[in-house]
Amino acid sequence: MRMLRNLTRRRLRTSLTILGITIGIWALVVFGSMANRITVMVNNGAAFYDSGAISVWGGGGNVPRSNPVDISVGDRIAALPGVDVVVPGVGMNLSDDAASISMGLPPMITGEVADSDGGRSTLHLRAASGRLLAAADEVSNVTVLGSDLARQYGKHVGDTMMLRGKLFRVVGVLEPTLTQPDNSAMVPLAAAQRLYLKTLPSLIKANLTASMVVTSFTIYPKPGVSPDAIAAEIKALDPELGTMTPDDFNRLAGAYASMLNAVLVGIGLISLVVGGLSVVNTMAMSIAERTREIGIKRAIGASRVRIVREVVSESALIGFIGGAIGLGLGALIVTLANDAGRSSGTILFELTAGTAITAVAFSTALGALAGFVPALHAARLDPVAALRYE
Repeated sequence: MRMLRNLTRRRLRTSLTILGITIGIWALVVFGSMANRITVMVNNGAAFYDSGAISVWGGGGNVPRSNPVDISVGDRIAALPGVDVVVPGVGMNLSDDAASISMGLPPMITGEVADSDGGRSTLHLRAASGRLLAAADEVSNVTVLGSDLARQYGKHVGDTMMLRGKLFRVVGVLEPTLTQPDNSAMVPLAAAQRLYLKTLPSLIKANLTASMVVTSFTIYPKPGVSPDAIAAEIKALDPELGTMTPDDFNRLAGAYASMLNAVLVGIGLISLVVGGLSVVNTMAMSIAERTREIGIKRAIGASRVRIVREVVSESALIGFIGGAIGLGLGALIVTLANDAGRSSGTILFELTAGTAITAVAFSTALGALAGFVPALHAARLDPVAALRYE
């Protein structure tokens, strides 16, 4: 109670100091939550490559594209010595405008033959309602929707959904994965090929049939075979093909996530340091105003350690109060932003217990540290000189 009483002697100044800490912690929580979201997406995306899978697409380059590739290319890849399984697939935007903002790819339509990976995939999808696609669905227009996409369009099992001008029956909705499947409509490969062919320019599709065209292949090497070695063989087979191995993904996604996370957290830390400087100023002024009081305490036997402890405790309390308020405001912003974007599949933040605890602990420690130098100054005051201070 004594610490609170000391802090309320100058309510306005103390409130402004707490406000500085609050803004810093608010920024740290919000930007830290955004960094968490990016990290979760990268980690979950890496699950696809845990089996040693290699992504292959047409048009070359380092970034996957939705260019048409003859499905017979898959047979040539399958003939390579180290290749175990080849899964042809089709991927395209859900719509041409793809106006939705999301932390990842836009809403997608994806198609491949169910269970054609031979159990090699380590990205295990589960249905929250209904079922997953089956190989027998290749003759049907059915779809399994990701959790965000189903929420965005208000679809449930048994409903119908228009995909690229064709009506599909929803047979399942996925459990959240916090990665691309949440924002995808999965359909049988044959249906995806028909939809994709319609998106191609007339001069190109005039010479194609739907069953000939895919946009990508997922390659699973034989046990013990290096994915990088297989990727090199694929590039030698056809230089127009682009590839991504597990190492490629980790380098690309890891570097991107690390850079963005550093920027986001750095912004929050800068704001927090500014708040810490205001604590130094407040405690220095508080000590100047309480010089006689400190002199009296020293004259009646208070040790220097006790004076330091009292001042540091007060500044730590300022940091804690500012941190708690900042955490509350940050959590509110994160919750409201996620709720507002949930209907459109726009989930930008992931506030974890670790982020929350770290934010408050950091603000408290920063407050204590900011008060340490003024505390040392107070402890070194000469009792006689302090008693004469006006």
